Amino acid sequence: MPSTLQKPPRWIPILAWVIAILVFFPIFWMALTSFKTETEAISTPPSLFFVPTLENYTDVFARSNYARFVWNSIAVSFGSTLLALAFAIPAAYAMAFFPTKRTPSTLLWMLSTKMMPPVGVLIPIYLLFKTLGLLDTVTGLLIIYTLINLPIVVWMLYTYFKDVPGEILEAGRVDGANPIQELFLLLLPLAVPGIASTGLLSVILSWNEAFWSLNLTSSQGAPLTAFIASFSSPQGLFWAKLSAASLMAIAPILVVGWMSQRQLVSGLTFGAVK
Repeated sequence: MPSTLQKPPRWIPILAWVIAILVFFPIFWMALTSFKTETEAISTPPSLFFVPTLENYTDVFARSNYARFVWNSIAVSFGSTLLALAFAIPAAYAMAFFPTKRTPSTLLWMLSTKMMPPVGVLIPIYLLFKTLGLLDTVTGLLIIYTLINLPIVVWMLYTYFKDVPGEILEAGRVDGANPIQELFLLLLPLAVPGIASTGLLSVILSWNEAFWSLNLTSSQGAPLTAFIASFSSPQGLFWAKLSAASLMAIAPILVVGWMSQRQLVSGLTFGAVK
C-alpha cells in the first residue's frame, strides 16, 4: 500500500537545524568559556583555540558548598512537583469527569494567576514568610514552588484526562469501582505519559526558577540559581568562573532532560492525534 504522506520541503529540516544550533550555541559558548582563564574569557576577538584549564572549577568548589546547593535544588524541585501532583490529580479528575457550570471559569482563573507578575506579591509573601520563620528555608521554597506551578500542572493534567475515553471509566463504575478505585486503578495507568511529562515540566520550571529563590533565600535554603548569582560580585563579573558555576548548575537538569526526552515528547503529544 503506497504511503499517502508527502515529504516535507527541504528547507524545513535546514530551518530546524538552524534553530537547534541557535538554541544550543549559548550553552556551547558557556561550556567553552568555563575552561578559559579570566583574561581569555574577555579577550576581543574571542579565542577559539586555547589551553583548557580546570582552575575555574577548582575556585568554584573552594568558594562554595556546591553539594548543599544541589541538594536544595533537588529537594525543592522534586518535592514541589510531588506535592503539586498530589493536589492536581484529584482536582483535574473532578473537573474533567464531573464538570460543573463553573469549571471553565475556575480553570481560566487558575491560569490567570500565572500571568500575574511575581513582584506584585513579593512584599506580602516576604512578610508572611518572615513571620512564620520560613525565610532561607527549603520548606519555604517548597511551598512557594508548589503554589506557583499548581495552576499549570492542573491545566495539563485536565487536558490529558479529557483525552481518556469516558467509556472505560463508566465500565469500571458498572463493575462496582468507587471513585478512588476509578482514579488509581483505571485513570492513572492510562494517563502515565501525561503525568510523567507534566511532572518533568514542573521539575524543570522549579529547577530554573530564580525570582523567589533570590528574594527568599540567602545561604541555608538557597538552590543552584542563588549559587550562580553569588558569583556576581561588586568587583565585577568574572566570566570564566561564572560560566563554570552556571555549567555546574544546569548540568544535572540537562542530564535529566536528555535521559527523559522520549517520555517528555510522548507526554506532550499525548492525545494530539485522534
